[in-house]
Amino acid sequence: MGSKFLGVSVIALAMAVSAGVASARDQIRIVGSSTVYPFTTAVAEQLGKTGGVKTPVVESTGTGGGMKMFCDGVGVNFPDATNASRRMKIGEFEACQKNGVKDIIELMIGYDGLTMAHSKKSPPMKLTRAQIFLALAKNVPGPDGKLIPNPYKSWNQIDPSLPNKPIEILGPPPTSGTRDSMHELMMEPGAEQIPALKALKASDRKAFDAAWKTVREDGAYVEAGENDNVIVQKLEANPTAFGVFGFSFLEENAAKIQGVTIDGVVPEMDSISSLKYGPSREMFVYVKKAHVGVVPGLDKFAQEYVSDRAAGDGGYLEKKGLVPVPKAKRDVAKANVAALKTMTGEGLPK
Repeated sequence: MGSKFLGVSVIALAMAVSAGVASARDQIRIVGSSTVYPFTTAVAEQLGKTGGVKTPVVESTGTGGGMKMFCDGVGVNFPDATNASRRMKIGEFEACQKNGVKDIIELMIGYDGLTMAHSKKSPPMKLTRAQIFLALAKNVPGPDGKLIPNPYKSWNQIDPSLPNKPIEILGPPPTSGTRDSMHELMMEPGAEQIPALKALKASDRKAFDAAWKTVREDGAYVEAGENDNVIVQKLEANPTAFGVFGFSFLEENAAKIQGVTIDGVVPEMDSISSLKYGPSREMFVYVKKAHVGVVPGLDKFAQEYVSDRAAGDGGYLEKKGLVPVPKAKRDVAKANVAALKTMTGEGLPK
């Protein structure tokens, strides 16, 4: 789907607001992350049952794709909210501002762990992030420490203690926030664990960044689209393959697949919420303040998301695999939503 919803212009929305018309569109539209999608869908369904509004339409477009659609403009042509498996980047915030999306409400809805998982038919696997980097990177240090095209075809070539099985990793495309997280939470720390690359970071930061940001293209890494359920199905069919996705999908499919222990820590609720599990990340939803009061129920949607029954300990989102934020942080989120407090852009990542 493109960046516009319905055939109604931005001018129509402005006229609706100035005339006090209840809405120019009677259903909330949400795009964004495939990882956050099941959580937002649960909130949307709950809102449809109890909130007195139509059940919001939620579309899985990937974090990057959702951000672009969200930031394209204000009006019923454009989505009201977007899901993100990472925080909004400063460039995206600036694009929003340029296109008139001035007032954005940021909800930090909980934690997720980025996992590498495989079939339960295979023996458990323990990896370091250095080993994951060497499996995924396009270029890796050669015998003299200089970068060469990745020569590793099987896991035991990386480390003799690993199984003699081909490297096949199914993961997200570049438009996915999960792909960004894979680079930032697995690849970059993995590169820093390798002495030659740690030295490269000190001597040539640009070359170091290029190394951890570039994934191999020789077939060992397979882009499996935005639908993480497809990866789970492929892991079931191929016990030697691994998949990269959020903890919620591992939790949801625990009868079929198992998580890889990374740097000695198992991906679990407690290890993720305490951030002991290295590849842990925050999940977000962004809402347009300009659409509140125009598209019915948008304020109720935000309130439901940060409510105790949804995002609290034992709430229905935890049962779907989202790791709750501490109560103090959740109380801040509730206050921000009640006040419709908007973000400033300060401290956003590049």
